[in-house]
Amino acid sequence: MNSIKPTTSARLAWFVGRRFGGSNNNSQLVSFISGISTVGLVLGVAMLVVVVAIMNGFDRDLRTKILSVVPQASLFHRDGIENWPQEIERISTLPGYERVEAAAPFVHLEGMISRGKTVIPALVYGVDPVLEADVSHITDYLHFETLQRLGQEPNSFVLGKGLAEKLSVAVGDTVSFIAPKPNGRAKAAGVVQLKIIALLETRTELDHKLGVMSLNQASKLTTIPGTVTGIRLRLYDLFDAPWVVSGISRQLPYGYYTSDWTRTHGNLYHAVQMSSSLVSLLLVLIIGIAVFNVVSTLVLAVVEKQGDIAILRTMGASPGDILRIFMVQGSVVGLLGTGIGVLVGLGLSWVAPHLLVAIEQLSGTDILRSDIYPVSDLPIDNRWQDIVFIAIVALVLSFLASIYPAWKASKIQPAEALRYD
Repeated sequence: MNSIKPTTSARLAWFVGRRFGGSNNNSQLVSFISGISTVGLVLGVAMLVVVVAIMNGFDRDLRTKILSVVPQASLFHRDGIENWPQEIERISTLPGYERVEAAAPFVHLEGMISRGKTVIPALVYGVDPVLEADVSHITDYLHFETLQRLGQEPNSFVLGKGLAEKLSVAVGDTVSFIAPKPNGRAKAAGVVQLKIIALLETRTELDHKLGVMSLNQASKLTTIPGTVTGIRLRLYDLFDAPWVVSGISRQLPYGYYTSDWTRTHGNLYHAVQMSSSLVSLLLVLIIGIAVFNVVSTLVLAVVEKQGDIAILRTMGASPGDILRIFMVQGSVVGLLGTGIGVLVGLGLSWVAPHLLVAIEQLSGTDILRSDIYPVSDLPIDNRWQDIVFIAIVALVLSFLASIYPAWKASKIQPAEALRYD
């Protein structure tokens, strides 16, 4: 018996495999299990696309919102820094500074903000209105004119929106800031009346603990008035912060110490990364379970198609041809489920933020509160690299799941299959 030519064999496998996969003559059980397998694969791929997009969104917001306002890296001196312009100039000549994009002075104050009988702990930064725009993205949330007013108007203050809501204050109101004096350097805490000129709304946890005032005003409330707490650095790559700032500090005189975002927000970042990895692994396993339902579908298809397989064998199809036919059938199911799953996932990731807003409005509750979670919006960031990776994983698993049933089909002997037909 002549075997089928290779080119004809490939066409046969593709044609018959597609016909077997989409045949209306399948038994109801085979059709039902095939549909369940496809739906399971669609849901697994779609959920993985959505979850990875959300995790990427949290990662993006952490970098672009929280880490764009708080210092990426800071140099402190135990006694404060008096002549900060000269100190910045000196630091800029040190090895390692070439990885620093900009530097600016700041004053770090931890105290209490009060209004009437309400007192709330707060973190207050004193900033230089001009230089601050170079080291942070604060101008994404405040007009540059607002920063200029901080330096021009005495006792002006920018308050986080979350703090303002807790204190029941608005722009134009006055609050009291109480700055404790540590180490017994002063007999009483520093108290100043501040007028709110703007509200800071980043829609992150910073809105519930951060306030901003001018550098000079904040310096008056420190233990050594006239000094700044430290110098804030913005790096080209924020992941260089730990070793860059430590390398610079080792070249400075005694009394300097450092901090960077991995100490202040590193736990949050690593938690996001770990959650992303664990959830992605879980969903990949779910995809694997859905994909291996293809095995059940193809095994049943092989049993049902024994007569057709025997006829193909008697017409000259080789065991390899039968193997390829059922590999094509399984791959078509995987391709269909993966393609639809990716499209559904992209659609759900686009709808999810709007759906969350609608649920919050209907229920009258804030599901994502920035005083509990890092952000108050559902962040979405679809990256084509992740989508391609998810699709490849699903397709590879579908291909692997097709091997065993296809191999079993190739071992069917025509005489045995046709004996009882």
